[in-house]
Amino acid sequence: MRTIIGVDLGGTNIVVGAVPEDGSALYGLATRRTPVTDGPEAVVDLIAAMVKACIADVHATCGDVEIAGVGVGAPGPLDTARGIVLLAPNLGWRDMPLRDRVSQVVSLPATLDNDANCAVFGEWWRGAARGARVVAGITIGTGVGGGIVIDGKLFHGASDIAGEIGHTTVDLNGRRCKCGNYGCIEAYASGPAIAARAVEGVEAGASSTLPSYVGNDLSQIDAGVVYQAAHDGDEFAREVVRDTARFLGATVANIVNMLNPDVVVICGGVTLAGDQLFAPLREEVRRRAFKPAHAACRIVPGTLSGTAGVYGAVATFKVQRWGSA
Repeated sequence: MRTIIGVDLGGTNIVVGAVPEDGSALYGLATRRTPVTDGPEAVVDLIAAMVKACIADVHATCGDVEIAGVGVGAPGPLDTARGIVLLAPNLGWRDMPLRDRVSQVVSLPATLDNDANCAVFGEWWRGAARGARVVAGITIGTGVGGGIVIDGKLFHGASDIAGEIGHTTVDLNGRRCKCGNYGCIEAYASGPAIAARAVEGVEAGASSTLPSYVGNDLSQIDAGVVYQAAHDGDEFAREVVRDTARFLGATVANIVNMLNPDVVVICGGVTLAGDQLFAPLREEVRRRAFKPAHAACRIVPGTLSGTAGVYGAVATFKVQRWGSA
């Protein structure tokens, strides 16, 4: 059976794995830190090394199977037809021909799609939104992304920008986002934004045990530390998580009213917050969305923890090269 290599390129990590075309297994999974400060060619070189190591693992495990190509998910906006990353604020890239560079260095066909699209498509293909007709997804990590799947196909819009949920506005005069705008949900609910809001509160005098988790080095606070402190009962950390849930809930309510999806799937490390995040998030959606739309929609955490982007990159390769996932 043909096997495809999936590459999930993010602002923090690169994840690579191999998936047979039927999605039945995952081989050679590996994660490396993204060398953001070393420039795009260093990133391409690392992707190439990881892909080659993954192929070697597949052959050692499965024998002489056909490697059909490489699907890449990368931050956008993108020009998927030409395989170009037009702008990636968290990587500092503009007009990077990533698809063709990857294809050149690994000597295989390659495809390119948005990393958040890939994660949501992966959850539709093999995860929490499997088989649903209309799916909207939010990915939360270094940034906040999104994707829309309708009748088994990613919806890209007129110019590949559809699904940029992270840059929808939740506060007209709010925090500055890396995209240059103000008040984007990414500026409130991304991992770095959650950490920044927590640190600001501690520095302003909030009573919290958060400093004790990081040896009083506030620069070491990340979203995971905030979730852990909230789980352990720290009231300030719980407040940060509740505020994050309200911002996300308002965003999801807008999506529910606009698209009337069967499923909204939320992917990424934020799901580690569990019911402390999802309970107030769902309540905010219930309060804001139209009742028939809310009643028809399941709001669920992704189930392909750390691998949704890999599965989705493989699925988008299948669609772009062979016509369907």
